[in-house]
Amino acid sequence: MKLKRVPLIAIVLILASLLGIGFWRLGDGAKESPYLTAPVQRGDITQVVTATGSLSAVITVQVGSQVSGTIDKLSADFNSQVKAGQVIAQLNQDKFKAAVDQAKANLLAAQASVAKTKVTVEDARRTLERNKELKRRELIAQSDLDAAQTAYDAAATQLEVNKAQVAQAQAALNQASVDLANTIIRSPVDGIVVSRNIDVGQTVAASLQAPVLFLIANDLSKMQVDTNVSEADVGNVWVDQEVTFTVDAYPARRFMGSVLQVRNAPIMVQNVVTYDAVVGVDNQELLLKPGMTANVEFLVSKKSAVVKIPNAALRFKPPSEKQQTPVAAEQQVARAGGGGRGGERNAGQRARSQEGRLSKEGTVYVLREQKPAPVKVRLGISDGSYTELLGDKIKEGEQVILASSGSGAQSRPSSPLGGRRFFGF
Repeated sequence: MKLKRVPLIAIVLILASLLGIGFWRLGDGAKESPYLTAPVQRGDITQVVTATGSLSAVITVQVGSQVSGTIDKLSADFNSQVKAGQVIAQLNQDKFKAAVDQAKANLLAAQASVAKTKVTVEDARRTLERNKELKRRELIAQSDLDAAQTAYDAAATQLEVNKAQVAQAQAALNQASVDLANTIIRSPVDGIVVSRNIDVGQTVAASLQAPVLFLIANDLSKMQVDTNVSEADVGNVWVDQEVTFTVDAYPARRFMGSVLQVRNAPIMVQNVVTYDAVVGVDNQELLLKPGMTANVEFLVSKKSAVVKIPNAALRFKPPSEKQQTPVAAEQQVARAGGGGRGGERNAGQRARSQEGRLSKEGTVYVLREQKPAPVKVRLGISDGSYTELLGDKIKEGEQVILASSGSGAQSRPSSPLGGRRFFGF
């Protein structure tokens, strides 16, 4: 009998403990704050403008062919280091050499015609002089003298025509020689071959436009990122601005750069307007390659050890209050300290921006005596998660209200045990 009583007593003790914990939890739940809060804290805030872009060499040259033909030789491949003037490809020259020989023969024929015509002119000149003397003695008719003059003039004109033909033949020879020289493709700059679009035996057709045979990057140790900055953020981007970015190939490494140019030409894609901000990058380690996608952050402003609050506190309104504006306060703060659409065009403007000259105002509810107390505050820069508080209306360590604890997923149990509140389960 004693052995059967021991389990019964243990069960009674367990039930009594559970009942005690349940009643304690019920009593503690009655004291729970109806709001989800967070303390006002001090820390660093960095405001950035994000954008995406692609890496490219600062100078990229497309090497093509001015003549059509068949690739006979290749002297460069992918990643080949080349010098200016170095032969990198050659077309078959048989047809072009034949054209040069034909042009030389035509030139010789034209020169021979000139020599022949000179003899004719000289003969016509002597005949004219003789007829003039005979006419002076009245030994020939005037018609004979006129015929001699006409023959001389015709021979002189033919000589000029033949001289022009010599010039044409010389021009044709020069063109044929240029075409022959163009069969040898040379690198126009020092650099590295990024891409090669031809192979030996491939036919190159240059009838309408020069085909691209090679793509040569002048210097891969210095690259640039062409970014697409939205029109709402372009006012926060300026020349010489500090930039950091990452690439998928090295996700744990941040690369540094600076803005070289903010181009004024708008880029419109599906009614979305962006602007190209060119970022200069030092690539001495040659880790970055052309065509990589860069996730860029333009540093707008950075402040250390400032009083800041979560952005959720700017959206909170007590249930009894109606929203006065459809735009959340957080959206009004998104451009604070950065200038919104107004462009910062010099260092003085940027300095004033970083000091918060465009600070916004908002209302933050602080939990005081278990009641929400509205406080009008001035807001500084924001990093998307936290916003800087200006002034001293709210002290560090005070609790700002983020949401009502009865708002579902954002409710916060005050008991350290957590979970449900019915009898401790």
